[in-house]
Amino acid sequence: MPFDLRSPAPADNVQAAGLPHGHPIGGTPRAVAFWLLGVAGLVWIMVAIGGATRLTGSGLSIMEWAPLSGILPPLSDAEWNRLYDLYRTVPQYQLQNAGFGMEGFKEIFWLEWIHRQWGRLIGLAYAAGLVWFWVRGRIPAGYKPALLGLLALGGLQGAIGWYMVASGFEAGRTEVSPYRLVIHLGLALVIYCALLWTALGLLRPGRDAPAAARPVRRMVQVTFWCVAAAMLAGGFVAGIRAGFSYNTFPLMDGRLVPEGYLDLAPWWKNATANIAAVQFNHRLLATLAGLVAVGAVWAAFRRLPDGFARRAVIGLGLAVALQYALGVATLLYVVPVGLGTLHQATAVLVLTAGLIALHALRPAAAPSQPRTDA
Repeated sequence: MPFDLRSPAPADNVQAAGLPHGHPIGGTPRAVAFWLLGVAGLVWIMVAIGGATRLTGSGLSIMEWAPLSGILPPLSDAEWNRLYDLYRTVPQYQLQNAGFGMEGFKEIFWLEWIHRQWGRLIGLAYAAGLVWFWVRGRIPAGYKPALLGLLALGGLQGAIGWYMVASGFEAGRTEVSPYRLVIHLGLALVIYCALLWTALGLLRPGRDAPAAARPVRRMVQVTFWCVAAAMLAGGFVAGIRAGFSYNTFPLMDGRLVPEGYLDLAPWWKNATANIAAVQFNHRLLATLAGLVAVGAVWAAFRRLPDGFARRAVIGLGLAVALQYALGVATLLYVVPVGLGTLHQATAVLVLTAGLIALHALRPAAAPSQPRTDA
């Protein structure tokens, strides 16, 4: 029977190879895994660059979507003037940046240009790696459809990025649509998580969490989904600039639930367009994630032996605590660019810690029952 690289290695083969239990035999899965981890690292940096681009209002400085010709920056005064003239036609310039001159335009242009170049770098790193492993026959069995799916998601993300930017050119707008912003952010997180989870499956294929780990695993799952929801809620905080209001903690203008929480009609609009509600929801989800993470760490000490799984849960708890502290600091200091960017980047660290913990806590596969034919 052929050996499945996604399953734990048979004990006799592992011992013969001198590898720990659950370690994939051969270098191919590890090479593919490290390539995926490298691309995931690039995506992580991209999320941070995207945060800085948003906070500085740079995203609308380039009005053209030129996947190939846009690789080169402006190389002449005439090209700079052409791009600046284009920017002066958008509402952001007319309503917010009128008269800030060519030097001001160049400052926001370069950050958005770097943002787009980084996206191209991610696409190149992934596509080139996929072709190289595919041609050499080094992709483990069963992984080709998933890797092709990730390639398609990357292309979709580029198109959604332009779809988001284009919303900022509409009359009366100085920012992109918060709904398109959240879609763009959400898909970036999906791609990142898929890259990391696939790499973890290649590096640590074994499923050996004890039955006593089940309550810990459930709390880690709740923590992970609370963090993911808080990040999407944070996208709406960014999209409507809700972080520049209610800059007190733990109360919001002296109230636990801010006044005007349900001011908008229909009621569901408050979750995406009401500054008070959007910021409160973000705080609430982050607090829930923190409380459940504390419970998960406590349960890990009680139910898990000292080892990788327990340390992974502790790491998740520390990451959540760090992110919570950064969130409070970002709020109290009224969202400075550096702190706001760090807060967004650290959110990905929390997702990373959550995925590692969840992967380490996967239950042992149930033994297959022998088939009996009547």
